[in-house]
Amino acid sequence: MYGFQVYTTEVDDRGIDFVARYESGPFYQIQVKSLRSNGYVFMQKDKFDPDKDMYLALVILVDGQPPELFLIPSTVWKNPDAVFVSRDYEGLKSKPEWGLNISNKNMPALNSYRFDKTVEFLCRSSGQD
Repeated sequence: MYGFQVYTTEVDDRGIDFVARYESGPFYQIQVKSLRSNGYVFMQKDKFDPDKDMYLALVILVDGQPPELFLIPSTVWKNPDAVFVSRDYEGLKSKPEWGLNISNKNMPALNSYRFDKTVEFLCRSSGQD
């Protein structure tokens, strides 16, 4: 896959679906989410820490169209906004989460994280600090 070494996890208890590495660069932890059309996806904060080596692989499925693939660095959630949200649910039963609001209006915010663009960036920056 684009020259990356990909390792699947044995158990999905930490929110990591697979680990990938390009050449001798760092290991990237990937959490995968999919969505049919527009909506909301989330990652529990205790399993998705905004870190330079953690990414969200997002697949948007729309009937009659090819899947749209995105690879989003978790660090975008360090500055939440209307698209990349932070929800803590203080005093409620739900666990704190990082979320992503997917709508036609919000798609331009995702364009820079299209899968091919992010993979190209990771390949270029591999081995550099």
